[in-house]
Amino acid sequence: MDTLKDRFNINHDLISAYQQKGYALIRNLATQDEIAHYRPWILDAVKKLNPESRKMEDRDTYGKAFLQTMNLWEADAKVKEFTLAKKFASVAAQLMGVNRVRLYHDQALFKEPGGGFTPWHQDQYYWPLETKSTITLWMPLIDITTDMGMLTFAGGSHKDGLVKNLEISDESEKELDEHVTEKGYPVFMPDQMQAGDATFHAGLILHKAPGNSSKIMREVMTIIYYEDGAKISEPINEWQEKDRQRWLQGQEIGLEAASALNPLI
Repeated sequence: MDTLKDRFNINHDLISAYQQKGYALIRNLATQDEIAHYRPWILDAVKKLNPESRKMEDRDTYGKAFLQTMNLWEADAKVKEFTLAKKFASVAAQLMGVNRVRLYHDQALFKEPGGGFTPWHQDQYYWPLETKSTITLWMPLIDITTDMGMLTFAGGSHKDGLVKNLEISDESEKELDEHVTEKGYPVFMPDQMQAGDATFHAGLILHKAPGNSSKIMREVMTIIYYEDGAKISEPINEWQEKDRQRWLQGQEIGLEAASALNPLI
């Protein structure tokens, strides 16, 4: 049975823990039947849309970290059902303590066998949004273990805001790793996740992932949300300006972030 159109209620303890730690792990958010139904459509969209053609040795650290395919929902009606699922968005809203959320964008993050590590970073470095109420769903489409590139969080680090104006790079890994050590944030990594399990993490939390040392592609779908009513902020780097043009369709700074690509879910 497809339950993606239904609200998914979570308990107060989970909400409280998320607000303290900046992340939450929810088991079986999508059913096995739902994953079996939508996974082929997501895989097909990735195959059609992913632009990467370079050999692994020809890529930089970011390029080795994952195959990134963005806004699949624009190109495929079945993926759109998945991305705009009320079930997922309702959890995002409850965790952040807001009434309604909008879509920022979705992205498939597939880490190839032999793929490199994902350096420490903060997602909100890339987003020109004037709010701290941003969140990402991270859901594997197959069962994964730590050797496949499991997402890893520095608990509570979201409370310190944007630490440095750093893109995902060797530099961010070095400087933010020193910051995590200095601050003594508790680092958390699930030991395994089944297809349909999901983590949610705040846009400002420091997180990373090890490389994929297995022989299996790590298939992960992500969906980014923000609170309805958030305004577009002045970009602080070139990536935020690119995001303003692409995901917010060039809307003016200071307006509510509510372009046609940011539906209310």
